[in-house]
Amino acid sequence: MLITVPLAGELKFYPLNETFRITFGAPTFFFFLLLLKRKTVLSGGLLTALSVVLFRIMLDYITLDHFQFAASAHTHYPTFFFYFTYALLFFIFKVSRMNYSAIVIGLIGLIIEIAADIVELTAQYIVLHTTIHIDSLSDMAVIAFAHSFIVLSFFNMMTIYESQSRERQIRKQNEHMLMLITSLYEETVHLKKTLHNTEVITKASYDLYRVLNQQEKDHSVLNQTLSKKALRIAGDIHEVKKDNQRIFAGLSKTISNESFQNYMKAEELSELIVRINKKYADSLHKQITFFSSVNGEHFSYHVYTILSIINNLVANAVEAIKDEGRIVLSVHRQAEHVEFHVQDNGPGVPLKYEKAIFEPGFTSKYDQFGNPSTGIGLSYVKDIVQELEGTIKATQEDSGMTFIIQIPLHNLIQKG
Repeated sequence: MLITVPLAGELKFYPLNETFRITFGAPTFFFFLLLLKRKTVLSGGLLTALSVVLFRIMLDYITLDHFQFAASAHTHYPTFFFYFTYALLFFIFKVSRMNYSAIVIGLIGLIIEIAADIVELTAQYIVLHTTIHIDSLSDMAVIAFAHSFIVLSFFNMMTIYESQSRERQIRKQNEHMLMLITSLYEETVHLKKTLHNTEVITKASYDLYRVLNQQEKDHSVLNQTLSKKALRIAGDIHEVKKDNQRIFAGLSKTISNESFQNYMKAEELSELIVRINKKYADSLHKQITFFSSVNGEHFSYHVYTILSIINNLVANAVEAIKDEGRIVLSVHRQAEHVEFHVQDNGPGVPLKYEKAIFEPGFTSKYDQFGNPSTGIGLSYVKDIVQELEGTIKATQEDSGMTFIIQIPLHNLIQKG
């Protein structure tokens, strides 16, 4: 502000008299004041007023053949009153983009500039004995009006840009949060399955204890070692189950507390999956083109269920493609079902492995050191789809793999 305002002040013309000039310094000053915090307005205004006067004296020193400091200061110091009055009134009116609308700020800026002009004219009249023509004051008001709303135009453009930047940042944070919650959701699904398995194992262990205990009684075995071990194993597994139940309850509560948007439109979900996996592809230095389409009328679907299933498949496709390729995601409404297609033009899998791709531990992906991936992604997808009473199938084509998932509508939409 200290540099720009004096420079803008040299773009000038003289509508009233040979000493009072209209410059672009005023709108530039107004713009900077809008950016300043309220507590710095007075100090900023004071320093700017001094810098403008000193800059004009310095110009006189450079350009005039017979420079006299006193005469130059005498000519220019009324300008100090304009800028300081402007800042003082700006402070008094408490102009703030948070408290007033753009129109009100523009009107306040108009009043402040006219008042500051009058103070400067008065100072010139007292010090330099210049004349003031009342008829010319209307020109000054028109110029002040133009200044205020030109500044507001630029200020609003900047505000819109900031809002868009904040929106992009918030969207990025929301996407990150969605993926975190989706990961937690996947863990709860695995944990729920583990709870079921531990329940089955606990029951089997206890049944084994009863059988061993009865056999030991029938054979009059005094030291019932085997039955006691079976009972201890059943108790230990039961403790694991209770611990898992507590973890499951905590995860479920966390998800419900953080689920700021449990349901989203199919178009929004599709765009979200594409955006996420574009970033994933970029991080792997792969040139992958994504296409998405949504056909038919759709409800809002459960976010974490869809992300857990479809994002897994799309991420798998990204990993399967070597350097560059294409991934197509499409969503179709089929009466009381929703059908998802994920197609890629990667290498696919050999025909002899087609039936094994959904088995836990199967993988066709290896890192640069030859280590295989975990091979649980597709098995997880199959489990969750079956839990939702849906079907999943994979077809091998010349152009790559296509996964087709069909899920009943009532298991994806909000009930009630």
